[in-house]
Amino acid sequence: MAGAISAELKARIEEVCREALRRAVPSEAERRRTLEFTERLIEALRLELSREGLDADVQVEGSIAKDTWLAGEKDIDIFVLLSTDYGRSVFPRVLKAAKRISGENCLEAYAEHPYLEAYIEGFTVNFVPCFRVRDAAEAKSSVDRTPFHTLYVKSKLNEQIKDEVRLLKAFMHGIGVYGAEIKIGGFSGYLCELLTLHYGSFLNVLEAASRWRRGEVIDIERYYADPEEARRLFKGSPLIVVDPVDRARNVASAVRVGRLHEFILASRLFLEKPDIKFFYPEAPKAYLADEMLRVMGSRGSAFIFLKTGPIRAVPDILWGQLFKSQRALSKLIEQFDFKIIRSDVWSDEKSANVFLFELATRFLPAVERHIGPPIEKIDDCKRFLKKHLASEHVLSGPMVEGDRLVVERRRRYTDAVNLLRDKLRDGGRSIGVASLVSKAFLESLEILVNEEIRDFYASNRDFAVFLTKYLRGRPSWPL
Repeated sequence: MAGAISAELKARIEEVCREALRRAVPSEAERRRTLEFTERLIEALRLELSREGLDADVQVEGSIAKDTWLAGEKDIDIFVLLSTDYGRSVFPRVLKAAKRISGENCLEAYAEHPYLEAYIEGFTVNFVPCFRVRDAAEAKSSVDRTPFHTLYVKSKLNEQIKDEVRLLKAFMHGIGVYGAEIKIGGFSGYLCELLTLHYGSFLNVLEAASRWRRGEVIDIERYYADPEEARRLFKGSPLIVVDPVDRARNVASAVRVGRLHEFILASRLFLEKPDIKFFYPEAPKAYLADEMLRVMGSRGSAFIFLKTGPIRAVPDILWGQLFKSQRALSKLIEQFDFKIIRSDVWSDEKSANVFLFELATRFLPAVERHIGPPIEKIDDCKRFLKKHLASEHVLSGPMVEGDRLVVERRRRYTDAVNLLRDKLRDGGRSIGVASLVSKAFLESLEILVNEEIRDFYASNRDFAVFLTKYLRGRPSWPL
């Protein structure tokens, strides 16, 4: 660590890191079970691919392959490497073979190309077909690069670095920024590995991150002589980590700006006051229903909840649809002059989804001001007068205020709930709601206001924790 720190603080940091590492490293029993299960799947898939008449390599990728996974992690990535001679038309045959060993509990999804997510014996397994290419520059999609990522990291790892990677992953997991999936928008496992390799240790990563500025460039293989060159190529990225196996890719492209700054702040705070709760926060406790209503009511705002039934999709597809719909709904609400204090989305990814919009007020006055053109714009003024002089919606005006024409007209929607009901009659497709969410709106939409959420809150612990965390509005890690 750079800079002078007291011996007492240094000892406390080391004590916390030792305890965090003890919890982060999988036990021998867990390691054996995970590796044996993975090998059984690989052998079974090889047999099914052979029955399909496919010549393919099957191998595990990700943290399992690199031995950097955290205790309790249940995610396994199995890649099927195929000759480019097959073309993309072979992918359905690969997934067909994967389905035969996965059982009923699986979902086919599409990112850049199809993959299968299966839930087997407590593990989440992604079966990913990709092309076998000579180097990452020939990759036809991002997944074709993944085997090169595994080879690169494994070539740099030793047992000490593996422990440092696990500390960084556990820290990021504890503060809620671990995972590049759409739901999280945080740091992937590969990104954690690269940061650790670049800075040399977990604590060095935190020391460096505590001083990061937006647009930070990390270029391990020094592809770019000037960081500005990388910033121009990856314009607008809050963090730039150049992929060591592909100079044209930013490994940190999935990191949202909020997640980046949460990590920066948590890094600073941990180095000042280390605590195991950064790695393993206490399980959140939800308010009792009456307490929740009291806290919600004390804000003097209006809480509107849009609740739907199940949306059948793998998590990345589901959350992409939810966030797209949240943006469309926010735009609609603000378009009609309702002020959003904050909004959020919750899903159990199985049976229920909830959009939360906290508004300054549910109701607006019947009258709204509409500012017209400057008097000096002759033609614009003529059109404005023609439109509003005989309009039944105009309550006052047109009048001149300063250098502009102004009317006061009857507001189309004075109630945010009526606005939402009206615009969601078609599922919201006309306002940009995503297709799967729109279908759910048509089938099962409930619009609940303030205390009307009580029954669902009382019956669903996960949602109760979500709403409690929203109301508290502070991270689970120590401030």
